[in-house]
Amino acid sequence: QVRLVESGGASVQAGGSLRLSCAASGITFSVYDMAWYRQAPGNQRELVARISSHNITDYADFVTGRFTISRDNAKKLVVLQMRSLKPEDTAVYYCSIPMMYWGQGTQVTVAS
Repeated sequence: QVRLVESGGASVQAGGSLRLSCAASGITFSVYDMAWYRQAPGNQRELVARISSHNITDYADFVTGRFTISRDNAKKLVVLQMRSLKPEDTAVYYCSIPMMYWGQGTQVTVAS
């Protein structure tokens, strides 16, 4: 059974940092592209960042330069390091194997 379990969400002040982790199980992790999405209340789910099986990264314009996605294939872990957080980054953040599997999400709240 495939599982994606996010952790690291919290409430922080604007300008702060958070590190989100996603632990995968039940898959051959290294062969899959991985991604982080987010969904704010009343908004559609949107792509934040993705990392290919070959470690090629891609970011949404609204996080470029502030967020960094990385992966550890040995630990089956994908990490989203978030810096210079803004109130508009407030959302539930989801780990995903695009088009296939989703985690349950972790809440990030950024206070102004």
